[in-house]
Amino acid sequence: MVVGSNTLVSVAADGDPWRLDDFVRAQTSLSDNTLSAYRTDVRLFAEWVERLQIEHPDQVARTTVRRYIAALSTREFARRSIARKAASLRRYFAWAVGEGIVEVDPTVGVHASAGNGRLPRVLAEREIEQLLEGPTPDEPEWRRRRDDAVLEVLYAAGVRVSELCSLDLAQLHVDEAFLTVWGKGSKERRVPLGEPAQHALVAWLAIRHEVAPDEVGAAVFVNERGKRLTPRDVRRILDRRSPTPTHPHALRHSFATHLLDGGADLRAVQELLGHADVATTQRYTHVSRERLRTAYQESHPRA
Repeated sequence: MVVGSNTLVSVAADGDPWRLDDFVRAQTSLSDNTLSAYRTDVRLFAEWVERLQIEHPDQVARTTVRRYIAALSTREFARRSIARKAASLRRYFAWAVGEGIVEVDPTVGVHASAGNGRLPRVLAEREIEQLLEGPTPDEPEWRRRRDDAVLEVLYAAGVRVSELCSLDLAQLHVDEAFLTVWGKGSKERRVPLGEPAQHALVAWLAIRHEVAPDEVGAAVFVNERGKRLTPRDVRRILDRRSPTPTHPHALRHSFATHLLDGGADLRAVQELLGHADVATTQRYTHVSRERLRTAYQESHPRA
């Protein structure tokens, strides 16, 4: 680090004053997808401020960050996307302060609302049944069993797709009917499994060794190439199985909404989903109320 008259100058060995590689390496508890998003968001911000003759993060002021957020809004980015980019910058500058790259965090006091967001459509129970019972014709036995287990776990446990893909064998407690999941922020939680999910996992694990080479280690789910399953692989499974277009995360949303429809306590659902804030879980109560209103209007003679 070289200290100028009024400006800190800290440059990585590769000449990058933002030290993006160092920042990403320091985020040890995050998924590859999140790390990729952080890197992209900070890099785009660095390119944007370069047009303002700002070449070092210590030259960024709070007004600069606010101007950037406003510029994203004028370019019609979704509110949730803008909020994510702002969160990436907060994470970066918090790290930069700790590293002595900047003296003051310019993101303090800068907020970008994500709004209510739009949840994927909740699947009806009949759609869930079709999804779980619908292997394609002439499908290899190993793939049918794997896909059955993937879909059953997504719906029965409500796990995130990233959590499912990162599952290792030691996290499975099939006989005791639960999974140990490492969620966001490396927070551990225990998620119960229903009997169909148990049976599907047992069937898959019985032949997993036929398609999972030693190099893949303890990964529960693997793809056709013998590598650990990826979110893109999960999307392909949905594309093959679902009678109507849907998204893997729709199974998590359906899990939460069906629990609330069945009378589950909001705090219990929060715990099962791994939400740090109950306000995040409350989004599902809005979906559930709408479903109840629709059922009333369709069924009650004086609706």
